[in-house]
Amino acid sequence: MQTTIYFAQFLALISSVLAVAPYVALVALGNALIDGNTDDVASIVKWLLAAFLGQLFFYFLALVITHFADAKLVGINRRRIITAIAKAPLSWFSQTNSGKVRKAVEDDTLTLHTLTAHAPVEKVAAIFTPLALLVYAFILDWRLGLLSIATVPIFLAIQAYSMKDMGTKTAEMDNYLGEVSATAVEFSEGISVVKAFGTVGKAHARYREAAQKFAEFYYEWVRPLLRVSAISESVVAVPVLILINLGVGSLLIAGGYVTVAEVIATTLIALVLPGTIQTVGQMMWSYQLAGNAALRLDEVMTISHVKEGQKSLDASSQDMEVEFHKVSFSYAPDTPVLQDFSAQLNAGTVTALIGPSGSGKSTAATMLARFQDPDSGTITINNVDIRDLTFDSLYRIVAFVLQDPHLLRMSIRENIRLARPEARDEEIWQAAEAAHIAADIRALPAGLDTVVGEDTSLSGGQQQRISIARAIITNAPILILDEATAATDPDCEAEIQAALATLVRGKTVLVIAHKPESIQGADQIICLKPMKDNSHV
Repeated sequence: MQTTIYFAQFLALISSVLAVAPYVALVALGNALIDGNTDDVASIVKWLLAAFLGQLFFYFLALVITHFADAKLVGINRRRIITAIAKAPLSWFSQTNSGKVRKAVEDDTLTLHTLTAHAPVEKVAAIFTPLALLVYAFILDWRLGLLSIATVPIFLAIQAYSMKDMGTKTAEMDNYLGEVSATAVEFSEGISVVKAFGTVGKAHARYREAAQKFAEFYYEWVRPLLRVSAISESVVAVPVLILINLGVGSLLIAGGYVTVAEVIATTLIALVLPGTIQTVGQMMWSYQLAGNAALRLDEVMTISHVKEGQKSLDASSQDMEVEFHKVSFSYAPDTPVLQDFSAQLNAGTVTALIGPSGSGKSTAATMLARFQDPDSGTITINNVDIRDLTFDSLYRIVAFVLQDPHLLRMSIRENIRLARPEARDEEIWQAAEAAHIAADIRALPAGLDTVVGEDTSLSGGQQQRISIARAIITNAPILILDEATAATDPDCEAEIQAALATLVRGKTVLVIAHKPESIQGADQIICLKPMKDNSHV
């Protein structure tokens, strides 16, 4: 990709050199007309037209090349982000708001568009076009060359002063915008709840406060810059440049040092130079924004991910034994959730984890599915550390039904066979029957082809039974159940319990229990207490 960018910059360099053609032609035409050599006019115009078309062609081709490179880079970055997020431990998601992830995937990848698609070409044009024009001005006459840049040093000094804190300020601005994005996502996701309880004003307060802080910061930053910008603009204003160049140029004409055409050409060059310098300034701003975006993208792409092992176990065997051995884990330093937790889950038995909120029930259970790894200690399946297993092997052995089932925006068929894409419709219907959801699916107009969230809206109980069907078709020998009936209504609870009875038969089951009913029939009950209560089993 770097070679592609260099080639595009080479084309932009050719375009920059050809940009001198109109000024050369202006001088040639002026001198020809003054000298009465009208025979040369046609050839000069043809040469000018060819150079102009060549300039446009090379510049356009350079931009096309960099835009193709940018499209490729955006695809690479988004794939790397998704891969990094997919391998991130669950603890990362609990510490990272969705606004930050959205900003990385959408906004920051697009911010790099300027850096890749435009900056390489525009940078060459902004630097080499004025240099080529300036060289030509000095070739015409060194005094005209100096005249064309008479006010540029003052302009540059003012611009440098205005940009002295640009890096720090843009980083601050990105932080404020990130907070605005995060609070906006938070507010929109919870709008149904806050409206139901009539607390829109309170819930909106965080977003409003974040937006207000950004507005105040931006106002305080930009207000003095506007004054500086006004001064710098006045230094290179068209009337000022024309007055200086034509005023002094007329004296040089009177002295016989230069021609009228040469003065007009260098005056036009003087008018172009400040604009190209401003373009460089704008590119520096874009570079700063893109640099900050790149840092945030790198932060997401370099998440400490869950490493995959190389071993595998036979998923067809239902004889799976699980052991937690002195497992410790904390989401934040010095605040352990579990410490030296040990437990034995014999094959084909049901173990219930009970305890108050914050005691580590869900943490212990989800570590078995490697949503996060323990800080110390081991979790083994048939004496094999789960960290040594491939993800494919682990997730064919371990299935889970969560309290809040999440169905993807795809057909019911695809949702049920998510873990077994090769499953036939016959197997899907068998799993649906066992999960007591087959009748509901048949009642839908498109049956298994019904797209969740588009063709129909499913109740919580229906979603839960589809997630149970998904676990049934996986036929994993180890099951993690996070109180599948905790958030359902009594009417469908019996159906879910019946589906679960089919699901757990003959398997090693770990239940996160929130209700007394959930521990009935358990072979083993483990009680956890929060660490602040000197946690013990």
